[in-house]
This record gives sequence, structure tokens and C-alpha cells, in this order.
Amino acid sequence: MDDDFLDDTPASGTPSTRHALLVAALLHLMSQYTMRSAVSEGEGPCLKLAAVIERHLDALARLPDAEPVLRATCEQLRAKWVELVDSRLPAPVKRPLLARILRPGSFKGPVLAQSSYLGR
Repeated sequence: MDDDFLDDTPASGTPSTRHALLVAALLHLMSQYTMRSAVSEGEGPCLKLAAVIERHLDALARLPDAEPVLRATCEQLRAKWVELVDSRLPAPVKRPLLARILRPGSFKGPVLAQSSYLGR
């Protein structure tokens, strides 16, 4: 999916129509997130949906021709959604650097011995 949602909106629409379209999509996504959170048993809210909501808020906050109050509100809400997404991401598995470099199958032998351009 393209990161710039503005490219996906019809070019023929006026700026206010484009803003309304993004706001409508955002409200729909937020309501889906809320409904899924209410009915999911033990799974918790959908992380992917929360990330999409955050990206829509970012797109609205970056609109140069949007009303300042809309941009500011979206930027504030986006910060909250970023926190939510980041808090729900699984922690990365930390392995020592040497273990990552020397994991089984990663070492194929000396590189120079395999090179054909050395004339050997």
C-alpha cells in the first residue's frame, strides 16, 4: 500500500471534498477498531487497524490546505495512536551480534576463494 493517501483520492475533488473523504474514512476505521475491541475475546484490539488509523491521521495532519484546527487535532491524535501501536508491538528478540553473524548456514567459506574474477 502506498504511504501517501492523498495520491489515492480523486484529483477532481475540491480540497474540502478530499478532506471530508479522509475524515469519513478515518471515522469508519476508528469505529471498526472500537467494535473489534469490544467483541474480541482475549485477543485485544487489532494492531494493523490501529496502524492504519495512525497513518490516516498523519495524512490529514500533513494537508497544507486543511483548516489549522483539523491539522492540529489530527497531529495530537496521531501522537496518541503512535503510542498505542508502539506499546502493542512485540518486543524484538535480542541476540548477541556474534550469534547473528555466525548463525548456522550463514557462513559459506572464504569469499576470495569463491570469486571467479581473480583468475584462479
